[in-house]
Amino acid sequence: MVTWQLTIDSNDPARMARFWAPLLGYVPEPPPDGFDSWLAYYQSVVPEENLGGDPDDYIDRLVDPAGEGPKIWFQPVPEKKTVKTRFHFDIYVADRSAPMEEIVATVDAKVAALVDLGATIDHPNRVDTDTLQRYSVVMHDPEGNEFCVA
Repeated sequence: MVTWQLTIDSNDPARMARFWAPLLGYVPEPPPDGFDSWLAYYQSVVPEENLGGDPDDYIDRLVDPAGEGPKIWFQPVPEKKTVKTRFHFDIYVADRSAPMEEIVATVDAKVAALVDLGATIDHPNRVDTDTLQRYSVVMHDPEGNEFCVA
């Protein structure tokens, strides 16, 4: 059996976790057994001079509440993102068999909500032919990582 975790480099892991959790339907991962917070856990394994701040600053791991999807860890790094992301999430929020107007309305509503959470819009993609109807919006999360909403 193979299991895996998605690790995303981040300057502000707690902010990224707060952004991505509702978008993916994920929840913060509980701290390991024997610890009442992730800060308490990190205090047991990381030199004290590397820590500080509020316990909520250490909520950096997300899990699928159904236990089916991979874990996500927002790994703290000092450097900022400097190049285009080589892979990205495609987040499907619309019924792809619905009429184009309904797809656009559903996607645009989700996009507006994500902008309120700190995302930015890069550009929309629209294909509307007799044989194919697709609409998506390329966005960036609060740290500039690309993702698509469709």
